[in-house]
Order: sequence, then structure tokens, then C-alpha cells
Amino acid sequence: MEETETRKIRNICILAHVDHGKTTLADQLIAGCRVIHQVIWTFCSEVSTAARLSDGALVLVDAVEGVHIQTHAVLRQAWIEKFTPCLLLNKIDRLISELKLTPLEAYTRLQRIVHEVNGIMSAYKSEKYLSDVDSILAGPVGEVADENDEYEEDTFQPHKGNVAFVCALDGWGFTISDFAEFYVSKLGASAVALEKALWGPRYFNKTTMMIGGKKAVGVSKVPMFVQFVLEPLWKVYQATDGDIGLLQKVVKSFNLSIPARELQNKDPKLVLQAVMSRWLPLSETILSMVVKCLPDPIDAQSVRLSRLLPKIDVVDEGANLDVLAEANRVRQSVETCNSSPEAPCVAFVSKMFAVPLKLLPPRGPNGEVVDNFSEGGAGESDECFLAFARIFSGVLSSGQKVFVLSPLHDPLKGKAVQKHVQEAELHSLYLMMGQGLIPVASAKAGNVVAIRGLGQQILKSATLSSTRNCWPFSSMVFQVAPTLRVAIEPSDPADMGALMKGLRLLNRADPFVEVNVSATGEQVLAAAGEVHLERCIKDLQDRFTRVRMEVSQPLVSYKETIDGEGFNPLEKLKVLTGSSDCVEKTTPNQRCLIRVHVMKLPSMLTKVLHESSDILGTLLEGKPGQIDKTSILQKGNNGAVDDSPIEVLKKRIVDAIESEIESGSKEIDSDRAEKYRSLWRQFLLRIWALGPRHVGPNILLVPDPEIESEDASVLIPGSSHASERLGFVREHGAQSNGNSSEAISSLHMEAKSLQNSVVSGFQLATAAGPLCDEPMWGLAFLVEAYISPLGGSTDESEPFTHRSDQHGIFTGQIMTAVKDACRQAVLQKKPRLVEGVYFCELNTTTEYLGAMYAVLARRRARVLKEEMQEGSSLFTVHAYVPVAESFGFADELRRWTSGACSALLLFSHWETLEEDPFFVPKTEEEIEEFGDGSSVLPNTARKLVDAVRRRKGLLVEEKVVQHGAKQRTLARKATRPIDHFVKDDLASREEEMTSWRAKVASLEEDLRRSHQEMSDHQQLCRQLEKELKDVKDQEQQMKPKLLLLQFDLENFTDNWLACLSTLMQRVKVIPDLLISVSKAQRQEARAKVQHDSLRLGNVGVIRAGTIIYETWEDGEALKDLNSHL
Repeated sequence: MEETETRKIRNICILAHVDHGKTTLADQLIAGCRVIHQVIWTFCSEVSTAARLSDGALVLVDAVEGVHIQTHAVLRQAWIEKFTPCLLLNKIDRLISELKLTPLEAYTRLQRIVHEVNGIMSAYKSEKYLSDVDSILAGPVGEVADENDEYEEDTFQPHKGNVAFVCALDGWGFTISDFAEFYVSKLGASAVALEKALWGPRYFNKTTMMIGGKKAVGVSKVPMFVQFVLEPLWKVYQATDGDIGLLQKVVKSFNLSIPARELQNKDPKLVLQAVMSRWLPLSETILSMVVKCLPDPIDAQSVRLSRLLPKIDVVDEGANLDVLAEANRVRQSVETCNSSPEAPCVAFVSKMFAVPLKLLPPRGPNGEVVDNFSEGGAGESDECFLAFARIFSGVLSSGQKVFVLSPLHDPLKGKAVQKHVQEAELHSLYLMMGQGLIPVASAKAGNVVAIRGLGQQILKSATLSSTRNCWPFSSMVFQVAPTLRVAIEPSDPADMGALMKGLRLLNRADPFVEVNVSATGEQVLAAAGEVHLERCIKDLQDRFTRVRMEVSQPLVSYKETIDGEGFNPLEKLKVLTGSSDCVEKTTPNQRCLIRVHVMKLPSMLTKVLHESSDILGTLLEGKPGQIDKTSILQKGNNGAVDDSPIEVLKKRIVDAIESEIESGSKEIDSDRAEKYRSLWRQFLLRIWALGPRHVGPNILLVPDPEIESEDASVLIPGSSHASERLGFVREHGAQSNGNSSEAISSLHMEAKSLQNSVVSGFQLATAAGPLCDEPMWGLAFLVEAYISPLGGSTDESEPFTHRSDQHGIFTGQIMTAVKDACRQAVLQKKPRLVEGVYFCELNTTTEYLGAMYAVLARRRARVLKEEMQEGSSLFTVHAYVPVAESFGFADELRRWTSGACSALLLFSHWETLEEDPFFVPKTEEEIEEFGDGSSVLPNTARKLVDAVRRRKGLLVEEKVVQHGAKQRTLARKATRPIDHFVKDDLASREEEMTSWRAKVASLEEDLRRSHQEMSDHQQLCRQLEKELKDVKDQEQQMKPKLLLLQFDLENFTDNWLACLSTLMQRVKVIPDLLISVSKAQRQEARAKVQHDSLRLGNVGVIRAGTIIYETWEDGEALKDLNSHL
């Protein structure tokens, strides 16, 4: 039952070039199924982390644009990770609506794309190309195949169902089997036969209803794929313009259930989507292909085991057999994807990602309330780190205790590697469904889960195991290395602690970012490119630190080498065998003489050493038998997985030297070429060390022990340590160290004890070259160090390495002398600067081609090739762009082409600048072309060197005066006598002095006026100050009076209130007094008025007069009362 459930699991990822339809396809699958994790990652680091946990991939290719640079990269990723890919040709609708191709032309284009993709996969399998750039520059490899490739089965074959033709935007897609099933009943053929016939040169005879080749009699002129697949599609697209009858026929033929209102829509695009999405539904097609063609975890892990958990060769005979037995049992469980509870639990965490705490489910799988605390302590309360993991064996449960194994863990070493093992308890498990997290109690092998509780134990990736006796999974392979570096510091120095904590969180959240501290104490952040750096800075500022930061200009990495034009292995090796072309240096105490020779290594050998740095570190520092084979094989070889890793790397080095000899074999005969090979074999037997950091592309050679010194000094012997580790020297001590009878002398013992000092000096020199303290690149050094006997009495009991004098410890003197001699030897051999180069792929239309070339010219780009895409006006241009010139390149390109040009950058290689940074014109031709003296402008190499030295605080040779026109020159000119120059100079200076005197007089007058105004202002200020003082004095004098007035006012207020109270009591008597007015008086007054009114004869006036009189009478009484009061 458990195996049946595991068989139903498919772990897939979507890989494609930029804008080829990843997001649209994922949206369609989510809309159709709603069970797929919705994460679209565009950076190579994210692609690598997703690919490690997947068993299959959907590789999308645009049917119009074809194969691009990122397509090569994702196909290489699929080959390295050993998972099964399926090919999806997207945007088929553009062939109809945009390019207006006929069905036959579309078939030719699709066939060519499939053929090219198969050629790329075949080239990777046969190891024709060691990098993506090599495969791109080789062109469409599928068109020219080797004899061995002709018999090799193609990876993608439409008749097998692993190639789909889709239009993700309209929601439809199909495979060959979909149409084969439809035509089975109509053509009377089997589905298997039709699947094979519907792709390739197969033609249909309508008369005989038979399928034949192109030369068969009576067959159609077009292939069956065109006739039975593409032509119906073209008719449906053409019918959307108004042919409703044809649409109804298609709907009826395929029994489609489409509402009438959708067919009657006025927008042809919506009608087309309604018909095609129901006729050929995309989600059903893709998921059917995934189930049919991509493996389940059980089948996939048996194939991928050699990549995930490579077999380890154990050479230690005293190894613990019980530990080995348990480790083999764990490996077998991973191979079979054992999901039983009794099986050892093994999981791999490919990355850590941050999730806000508020998005975590508040309840567990059983409905219990979960305490969503923060694991990081202070400063991380809003974020929680979850581990993105895949279970490869056993059952993983929440609350379970597991061992976290780093890539350096070795179960055979026991407690010696205790620091590489940590024990952790899993807090919670989540299934990632869409954008949500669903808590689960446990998960079985084959599932991809998010784990909480490992935020403090895992930085980027790790292996989880229920037992310590488990080999860690192999490291992930990233497409490029981080090349863009910037220095970051907080705007407020008090926020430095928050910045450092935020950098640690960012380093954990992004598997591709690198954070380190420079020699000057700066916090340096390294990213893959500008877009990646912008995202890192945004996450750092908005999520992890929340403080203001200052970001420096990009810090570009360079290398240093010497001029190697016309490299001749024989002549260069002769230089290292006793030529006088060397640099000599003596220690301060005059006891040791250092003699250094230097030569440039072949470019292919330098490249092999640089790309194999990880493997060389394991070989030169660990045991030769315990090596991760896969990391060597992925770099490029055509051997089997079971080959010895030492032999594989040795073969690559030998092949690099052989290719260098063959490149010059046209100029020499076979005998001379064989002599070169013999010299190179001797060269490989004398490798003492590699540098810098013991794994770089520079070689320290063992000096010839047969060289005799002129005096009693002794040569410090070298050791072929690196040659032994690489397998070129089979027995230790193959290289003689001198006369054995003298080896017991004290001087010889001291010389042997100083070997590490020579190696350390070599490491220091190669880590910081003489031009601008950048690492050296592709150089071989032969260091001959001779020590002379000590004069006077010495303390024989003191160790050789601790002996010192007034100049310091002797070992330190040798290290410094070797470092200075190596740097001086490089300066003597015409030093050159090496810069990183991006491979750039650009796409634009014809009208913006000129503007694009102008931008490339300003960026020192070198165009490799230009080709026009068939059937369109688009041009694809390949070019090399220096890393130093790539900053702002995309923005400038969009600005000059109005957004019509897009560029994609991929790190390609390191390239030597042929310009001499110390170039000075000497010959007549050079002086005529570049000028003489100060008129010579610094070349590009010198500008770059000065910029790096200025950034690092090193001495820069530059003039103090920046503008040459402002300084006096007394140069003698041959065309005019000196007298003319003197007279002209004096006249011009007199005029200049006159003008300056006038200016000085004007300024003096302005100054006098300013002084007068200042004096007036000062006097006014003094007067105002005096008045202010008087006002303050008066205020002090008025304070007692104000207090007295305030006291009087309070007394007056009390008296006034008392009077007011008495007045109010008297006012109450007024109505009674008014009523008591004598009625007789009123009657008398009224009679008088009436008498007067009668006399006037106006009755109306009588009444009015009476009223007026009464009013007047009352008023008089009130007036008398007021007077009395």
C-alpha cells in the first residue's frame, strides 16, 4: 500500500528561458488542478534548489524565438541532476497570428526546434561542450551530428509522448497521442502506428488508406502531422474571424459542451479560447504527459542515486565495519525510496526561505493551537525560516529528533567531525499547496515538505538523517558564480548590529548570495547580477534590517597575469631550467637568496584548474580515496561513474595540455611535438603547490635538486606534494632532494624545515598581485631559495622555525622575500590585467539594430555573430561584454531602443586585456599615433588598475593639477623663437595684471562699504540693547505698583458687589410704587386731554392722546423715583 501511494507522486519543476511562458503555464495548471506549488523562480540559484528536489522537468521553448541561452542552461541542469525532462513547444498560436506561416512551414520550424534540443542533450551526454557558452557558440548542434550520435536515441520524441505542442495563454495543448486516438476509428489503424506516423516523413494515401514514405505512389504532398494535426488547427483559427459554421462543426465533431453565449461573443479571441480550451484542454494534456513520461520517486531515485548520494571509496583499512554497514543500508533505502516507518529517515534541505509569522497556520494538523514563536530571538520576531526539503527515505514526523549533516560530515571519522553534526527537533511539517501551508503530522518518502524548527541549525542547505552514520548528499551545482560585489554600511553607525544580523538572515534565505568581510572591515555582499543584487538589497532593507543603508559602487573582481603571446612550451620550460631571466631577492639578514622564474600556463590548463577548485581542495587537503566523484564528472569527462576521481581529473589536465600542443602542431613536426609532450610530463612531476588558497590556477614548481650553488649555501628542497595527490607521482619521494650523505647536516635539516615558508610566500604573492592586489591567474613559478650557514655561535636547542635576529623571525623573512620576488618577477614579465566577460544574447528588430550596436560599442563589447530569425524581423546578436561595463547596460539598452531590445547576460570566462598598463610611446610610429609626454592618455587597462588601487587605498600615480590649461608651461617650441614667446607672455601678463588690479580696487570699495554698513548695524544694535534694558528696568519698578493696584481693585470689587445687592433689593419696590400713583391725578390729566381733543374735534386723537399722556405720566413718575433713589 505504501509503495502504491509513492507510485502516484510526481515531483516536477518548470524550466525555460525568460518570457517563454513559465508563469502562464503554472497559472493554467493551478486553475485546472489547484494542487501545484505556485512558485516561479527566475534566478539560477532558485532553479538549482528546485531541480535538486524534483524528479522531472517541463522544459518550455518558444516556438517563435526558438532555443536561447537560458534554454541551454536548464537543459544542462537537467542533465547534471539526472532527472527526466519533457519538452513543451509553447506559443504555437504566434505561428498563425503573427508570423502567418502555413501549416507546412510551421511543421518545418517545429521539427527544427525539436532536432536542435535533441542535439544539445546529445552534446552534453557525449561531453562535447564543457559550458553553456561553448554549446551556444557552436551553433545548432543538432544539424551536424557525429557518427556515434546517429545511432543514439533522441531524448525528446513526439511519438513517445514527451513532446507537447501548447498555447498556454489560450489554455490548450496536445500531444501526438491525443490526435492518434481521435483518428483511430476514422483511419482504421492502431494508435501505436498512428503515433509513429504522425511525426516525421510519413505520408497518407487517401485511395488505399495506407501510410507510406515520401517516394510512395499516390501519397499526399504534405506529412501526416501537417495534414491531420496542423491544418485543422489553422482552420479553427481562421474560422474565428466569422465562419460560425465551421466552429459549430468542430464543436459537434468533438462533442464539446460550449454555451451558445460564448460562441456568440463579439471578441474572436474569447471565442477561440472557449473552443480550444474545451477541445484540447491544457491541464489534462500536461498532467497526462507527466504521469506517462515522468518517473515516480521510486524509479527516479534509483537513477539519480549516483548524483544525489555518490558512492564513496574507502581506503582506510581500519574503518568501523558497523558504521559502513549502516551507511550502506541508508544508501540502499534512499535508492529504493523506502517509505516504511522502520526505514532510516533521510531528507535533503535545498534552501531556507523566510515566511512572515502571521502567515503560518494558527492550528496544527489535529486542530490544536500552535505557538508561532520566533526561533531567531530579538530582531527576527516577524520572520520565520522554513526548510524546503524532500524526503528520500523513511517517514518524517513533527517533533522528531534528527541529525543535521553538513557537506563535510564523514561518518567514519566519528568525534573528529562532531562540529559538522547537529541534533535538532522538528517543530512542524507543512505541505505547500498553492500559496498556503497545510500542517501535517508526518510525511513519507517522496514528498516535498516545509520544515519548521531548523532555522538555527541550517544556513543554506544540509542533509537530515535519523542516524549519524549517513553520508551527506552531494552539493548542488549552480550555473554561475556570484560576480557582482558591493560594500554595505548603515547610514547610522549605531545600526551596525542590525545590519550584520540582517546580512546573516539574507545569507540564510538566499542560497546563492555570499556575505563576507573584506580586509578593510567592510561588509561585502556578492550577487549573481544587477537584478539579483536589487532583490537582495530590497529584502535586506525592507525585511531583515529595516534600517537605512549606504551601498557602494559595484566592486569588480580582476585577475593579474603576464603577457603570453606566442606561447611555446619548449622555450618556456627552458627558461625554468637555469636561464638568467629571473628575479633575485635577499632576506634582510642576508642569509637566504631567493631566485624566482615565472611563465604563463596554457589557457586550457588554467581553465581546468580554475573549474576544479572544489575537487582540488578535497584532493590536496584530504585523503585521495574519499572523493565525491560526481562533482568531478559534472565538470566534464566521458568516463564512467565508477572511474577513479584522481584519474578523471588527471585526464582532464593531460587533455588540456594535449590540446595546447595540437593547436601548434601545424607549425612543428611530429618529433618536436613528442619532445613537447615529454617536457610537459616532466613538468607535471614537479608540481609543489597550487595557489592562491592552495587550489588556485597558479603552480609552484619544485626546483631542480641537481643545481649546485657556488658557495656553501644549501637549496631549500621542494616536495611534489600536489603531483602525488593528482596521481602523477606514484611513490612518495620520487623526486630526489639531494645528496643523502649530507641530509643529516644541520643546514640541510634547517633547509627542509623552511619548505612551508616558501609555500606561504607563494600563496601570499598569488593572492595579491603587483598591479592592484588582485589574485594572479595562470602562472607557474619556480622558486630557488638558498640558505647559507649561520655565522657565530647559535643556540642549537632552539627550533629552526623559531630562530630570529634583529630583523625578525627567519621564516617570516623568507615568506616576505618570496612574496616580493614573485611580485617583482611578474612586473618584469609585462604584467597584464584579466577581467571577467559576460556572454550576452540580444534580441531586437531591424530598426533598432543600429542603436543596439552603438550601445555595445560604448561598452567595449565584441560582437560574435548576428543572425536573423526566420520568418520575422527579429535579430539575435551574440556578444562578449566585460563585467566592468555591464552595470546599467540593460537600462541604457532599453532607453536607446525604446524598450525594443532585450539582453540576457551569462558569465562566460576570464579574458586578458592585451593593453599594457605601463605603456609609454617610444618609437616614432607610436609617438605619432599616441603622442609624447603628458599628452598620452591612460589606456583602458591603466584606468581599471588605477580605479581598483584608488578603491583599495593603494598609491596611485596621478598629477596633482587636474587641468593642464591652468598651469604655466615653458616648453621650447622649434617653430618660433623664445623671444616671441617671452614678449607675448609679458604682454598678456600685463593685461591680466591690469584687469586684476581693477577687480581688486572694485572689491576693496565693496569691502569698505560693507565695513560702513556693518558699523551702522552695530550702533543700531547697541541702541536697541539700551532701550531693551530700560524697558526691563521700568518693568521691575512697576511690579510693586501693579501689586498695590491689584489689591485696590479687589477691595473696590467687593464694595461694588455689596452696593449692587442693595440696589437690587430697592428695585423690587418699583412696581408697587407705580401702582400707588394717584388715580385722581390720572383722571385729571385724562379729562384735560379729552377736553383738548373735543375742542379739536377729533375723536381718534382723543384716544391716542389719552394713551400718550398715560405713558408720559408713568414715565415722569419713574423719573421722579429714579431721582429719589
